Amino acid sequence: MIDACSALNHHELREMARRFLPHGVFEYIDRGSEDEHALRELAQAWRHWQLTPQVMVDVTQRDCRTEIFGRTQSSPVIIAPTAMAGLVRYNGEVLMAQAAAQAGVPFCVATQSITPIERIVAMAPGADLWFQLYHWEDRSLAHQLVQRAHDAGARVLVLTADTVIAANREYNTRNGFGIPLKPSFRGAWDVLCHPHWLLATLLRSTWLDGVPTFAHYPEAFRSAVTRPSISKRIQVAQSLSWSDIAQLRKLWPGPLVLKGVLQADDARQAMACGLDGVVVSSHGARNVDSAPAPIDVLPEIVDAVGKHLTVLMDSGVRRGSDVAKALALGARGVMVGRLPLWGMAAGGAPGAAHALELLRQELLGTMALTGRRSVHELDASLIRHGAG
Repeated sequence: MIDACSALNHHELREMARRFLPHGVFEYIDRGSEDEHALRELAQAWRHWQLTPQVMVDVTQRDCRTEIFGRTQSSPVIIAPTAMAGLVRYNGEVLMAQAAAQAGVPFCVATQSITPIERIVAMAPGADLWFQLYHWEDRSLAHQLVQRAHDAGARVLVLTADTVIAANREYNTRNGFGIPLKPSFRGAWDVLCHPHWLLATLLRSTWLDGVPTFAHYPEAFRSAVTRPSISKRIQVAQSLSWSDIAQLRKLWPGPLVLKGVLQADDARQAMACGLDGVVVSSHGARNVDSAPAPIDVLPEIVDAVGKHLTVLMDSGVRRGSDVAKALALGARGVMVGRLPLWGMAAGGAPGAAHALELLRQELLGTMALTGRRSVHELDASLIRHGAG
C-alpha cells in the first residue's frame, strides 16, 4: 500500500497519484485545456511574485487560523469542488470531507459529485460543508438542488460561473474521460494496468452502490456517468445572467459566492447583487487557455471590492508560500483542488489530510522566515513582483 503520509511535498503526492490512477483519470485531474499555455503560466506567475523577509521579529508563537464567513478554521484553505472525485477513490467525496474535518477546513461539495451530500454529511460528522452549483437550464430544478443542499446542512453556496460549456480538453476526448465517460478498448486496457484502482475503486463502487451516477441530478434525469444527459433541462445554463444571481440571493440565506471571476467589473457587479464573496479563478487553467493567472489579477479585484466582499482565489496553489502570497495580495483564503486529490489518490482520507497538513506547515514555516506571527500580518509590504 502506498504510504502517502510519508510524502514530503506535493511532487511526491502527485507521483504517487500518477502510479495509482489510470492514465485517463490522472490526466482528468492533472491537465489543462487546449495547448495548456494557461497551465504553464500558472507556475510561472507564482514564481514571479516574491516574498521579502522581515528580520529581527520574535516568531516563537505563530498562528495561521483565520475566520471565513463567520467560522474560524485552522488555516486559510478550502478544498475546492471537483466533479467525479468518487472515481479517484471509492466514496471519494466522503473521504475528502473527512480529511477536511480532520484538518479543520471547509470542503466544497460539487454538483457533479458521485456521492450525495446527504451521505457525505452522515459519514463525515463535523465537516464544514460548502456546496458548488452549476446552474442548470431549468431554473426550477436548479433551485430545488439549492434547497436540497441547504436542507442537508451546506453552509456556503458557491456558484461556478466560468463553465457555461465544456472546455476543449483534447486529452479527455482521447482518453474517453469526459462527461459522460466513453468506454473504449484503450480505456479498458488502461484500467486493467491499474488493478489496485480497479479493485479498490471501480469494482468496489459498482458492487456496493451500482454504476456511478451524478448523485445530485434529479431522480428522473439521473443516469450512469457513461451515458449522456437525457435532457437539456439539466445542462449547464449558457443563458446564465445576473438576474439568476438575484434569484439565488433571494433563495439562499447564507453566504453566497461567485466562482470564476477574473475581471474587476464582474466583482463589482457581484457586490451590487448582494453577494458575500468571489473566487478569483481560472478553473485551474482548465477552461480558457489564454486566461491570465489569477494571482496576477488578484490585486486589481481586491482593490475593487476587497473592503466589501470576501475575496478568495484558486488555481495553482501548491505550497504554503503560495498561500502566503495570495493573502499578502489581499485574499482572505485559497481553494485547493489538485493537491488534496493527489493526496486522496495516494492514500485515501489520510493522504488528503496529509496534503492539507503539508500546506499548513509550509505556511507556518513561511511566516516564520518572513517575520509574520499571524496570517493577518501577511500584507502588501511583504511582497513584490520580480522581473521576467
